Amino acid sequence: MLQAMTSWLRGAVIYQIYPRSFRDSDGDGVGDLKGVIENLDHIARLGVDAIWLSPFVASPMKDYGYDVSDYCDVDPLFGTLADADALIARAHKLGLKVITDQVWSHSSDRHPWFTESRSSRDNPKADWYVWADAKPDGSPPNNWQAMFGGCAWTWDARRRQYYLHNFLPEQPDLNVRNPAVQDALLAIGRFWLERGIDGFRLDVVNFLIHDERLGDNPALKLAKAPPRPHQFQRHLYDRTQPETLAFLARLRALLDEFGAISVGEIEDEEPLKVQRDYTDGEGRLHTAYSFYLLRQRVLTPVIVRDAMAGWQGARGWPSWSLSNHDVIRFPTRLAGDDPERAKLMLMLLLCLRGTAFLYQGDELGLPHANVPFERLRDPEAIAFWPHGIGRDGARTPMPWLHQAPMAGFTQAADAWLPLDPRHAALAADVQEGDPASMLTFTREMIALRRESPALREGEFNALGAPEPLLAFERRAPGESLLCLFNLGAAPARWTLPMASSAVRLAHGDAKVVGGEAVLGAYAGLLLLTSGPRG
Repeated sequence: MLQAMTSWLRGAVIYQIYPRSFRDSDGDGVGDLKGVIENLDHIARLGVDAIWLSPFVASPMKDYGYDVSDYCDVDPLFGTLADADALIARAHKLGLKVITDQVWSHSSDRHPWFTESRSSRDNPKADWYVWADAKPDGSPPNNWQAMFGGCAWTWDARRRQYYLHNFLPEQPDLNVRNPAVQDALLAIGRFWLERGIDGFRLDVVNFLIHDERLGDNPALKLAKAPPRPHQFQRHLYDRTQPETLAFLARLRALLDEFGAISVGEIEDEEPLKVQRDYTDGEGRLHTAYSFYLLRQRVLTPVIVRDAMAGWQGARGWPSWSLSNHDVIRFPTRLAGDDPERAKLMLMLLLCLRGTAFLYQGDELGLPHANVPFERLRDPEAIAFWPHGIGRDGARTPMPWLHQAPMAGFTQAADAWLPLDPRHAALAADVQEGDPASMLTFTREMIALRRESPALREGEFNALGAPEPLLAFERRAPGESLLCLFNLGAAPARWTLPMASSAVRLAHGDAKVVGGEAVLGAYAGLLLLTSGPRG
């Protein structure tokens, strides 16, 4: 019964909403929950299975919601708990599952837990965060480096100790080793599950527990200095500890009570291995995604085959995405802002075995936005300017109406981030009804995936096509599809290794002539097959 309740996840397409930038309903220049509700029909018409909402709970917004000051209340910027309930109800009426972000690795330094924890060394929450004494010379306990730059330890004069923060100093790390902290986090999970949430996306889930002995991370052997201090190290002790899996088993038991699902975000030097480990069995996550594809600057056949090979024989289920709120949008990063290449990348994503994530604007083919330095809001982008990943460029307002001020995102004169003029030209209303648009193509591909047993849950078998061709078979009982992509800029031909009965979908200049596939630059073919060629 429980397995049936969560089986929808296998092969699903999940749409990520970044609420600050989705739609502003009250004219303050910031997106909100009512704005999401007003535009859920757009998402439902895509044919996706679920939405994932980035954080909308109470926060000082030092890291735009990923620094939580109250896990069980909505930030007034986004609305109220009643708005959250209305959003859940509306999504369910449209047939959409709802997944919310849970940021349990760390909280805001303004969370009441941290206020109490830092007040003394003997209060009831003294060990709810990761505290450590200074070395005899006053320096930090070890050499761990924060993801956003600098030492991962900050001195607190109240306790005369250092506290750990893997991100900003305003984001102290929770001590998830502590059973009382685990109980508190699971109570938060229960709060949202009882409100009707269908699952959680767990932010940096492998950061939940640290090495208790606080061992120094070893240095990497590098040919040149990387752009960030944390990239000098092998992260053996500040993340991906075995004790994390025991806590995930407790979380899984809670989720099973409600028939809800879990998606883990993995940030690790061995992303595919950790993805697999964290989903390996009934007591672990339902699925996990990593930055393996998100950080690629080019998709080659080898990269895709390696990603799939990492899951060969696995008990768990993978997830894949090409864009999110933390990376350069895929039409820019992987397709050089070429709309037809962007369609091919989307087509490829939706043909992979696993759950697929789309980020808001992917369905419009939005390029990564240009945000001038003086308009940057992201602390990471500011810290690493001009060589950062530019997260603000992925977070700019969603364009709805091409001729409206601010592309229909807000009635305010400006928004919290600027609107890229190129995005207004790609607004949803422009693409609606255009048979050649990215929006139409996205709907067609999602519909095809939804109705195809092979694409949704079938096995993945790599085929030996010469580069830059990528070829693989997706096979399920009653259906077999050959998926063929020309990832190069020159035309290519390939003798098909199996008989094809019909072209299921063609993108670009792609056709079958006799027993040969003929593909123009950045073209793709999906072929129904009927067994090996005689």
